[in-house]
Amino acid sequence: MKVAVVGLWHLGCVTAASLVAGGHDVVGVDVDAGTLRGLRAGRAPVFEPGLDETIAAGTKAGRLAFTGDPGGVSDCDVVWITYDTPVDDDDCADVEFVVEQVARVFPAVRAGALVLVSSQLPVGTTARLERMFFGARPDAGVTFGYSPENLRLGKALAAFQQPDRVVVGLRHDADRPRVSALLAPFTRRVEWVSVESAEMTKHALNAFLATSIAFANEVATLCEVTGADAKEVERGLKSEPRIGARAYLSPGAAFAGGTLARDLVFLTEIGDRYQRPARLLSSARESNEAHKQWAAQRLHLELGELRGQRIAVWGLTYKPGTNTLRRSSAVELCRRLHEQGAIVCAHDPAVKALPPDLVGEIELAPTALDAVTGASALVVATAWPDYRSVDPSDVVAVMQRPCVLDPGRFLAASLGCDARIRYVTVGQGAK
Repeated sequence: MKVAVVGLWHLGCVTAASLVAGGHDVVGVDVDAGTLRGLRAGRAPVFEPGLDETIAAGTKAGRLAFTGDPGGVSDCDVVWITYDTPVDDDDCADVEFVVEQVARVFPAVRAGALVLVSSQLPVGTTARLERMFFGARPDAGVTFGYSPENLRLGKALAAFQQPDRVVVGLRHDADRPRVSALLAPFTRRVEWVSVESAEMTKHALNAFLATSIAFANEVATLCEVTGADAKEVERGLKSEPRIGARAYLSPGAAFAGGTLARDLVFLTEIGDRYQRPARLLSSARESNEAHKQWAAQRLHLELGELRGQRIAVWGLTYKPGTNTLRRSSAVELCRRLHEQGAIVCAHDPAVKALPPDLVGEIELAPTALDAVTGASALVVATAWPDYRSVDPSDVVAVMQRPCVLDPGRFLAASLGCDARIRYVTVGQGAK
């Protein structure tokens, strides 16, 4: 099948590369010349394990091409909209940017094609795009659908190519065979729903995960002051059949990155528009914002005044397996500590240089041990597997004071088991 993938950041690159790996022919369309240059050289604009290699293989095989010309979609059976919707620091999405970019390709969409939207957009946006398209081309015979993306940074190729299921909302059941053929290399389990239900599923899924995380962290902070252990409480909850082992109930850091929060905002705005206040969802976001202060507050309890104190931070990226710093809770913490006068020294295996706006606020160390040398405390901010190989004795030897804050207990089996280290986690008293 010939597919156009429109929008080539994380979602678009993973979609295009995976479709080619599944046997389809793909043209990627984007307006950014720098992104296109990198992709033609086999480099994705954002790091994702295995993505560069998959793109390069598709290009070499002649089944994957990239263009800045909207007319590149003209001979495609499916036009897949995959722009990553920009989100600002207040978790508000720039929906108009995506709508404007999609409108650019409308004149070139061939008659009979399916426009399948996967960008993260508020429910009702696909219908809006339909009205725009048919207002200009009422007799084109084009159909629309929505399939919510369900990727995870650092594991995105596996998430796309080996999904548990794919949710697809279509206007016309006649498009089911075409979508089934599109997805056949990856899954035969498709949940067919209406377009609006598919859009709402994305909001509801992210809102549920966000609320679960906020709930777990609120319970964990109560565990800290009552003598309970939040990890034991988690085990008790997950062993309950009505909850289950895969529930998002692990105590740790606040959720970050804008993805989950964006859908909380979408649903809250919808509730406000229709006078149906989404009080629970608003509270989940407020709870998460409060929990972002956990590390700084615990450092104050452990160290007192932070001014002049050297604080080490392991991990800067939004999550392991990516080099993305945008909306990273680790970066937010570093800035908060810098504002309070602390000397912040960080290490991250995927960050070789700091962006200009962080220079002067964070010292970037070449190794994890260099970061903790002379530090009064260490915060484990991003769960990179590399840190599990660091010897606790080496950490104790170079730190001014062996105090480790590890919100999610990622290093519980190493640093957390050393009696010389004061080990502080979310949901448990310090050891």
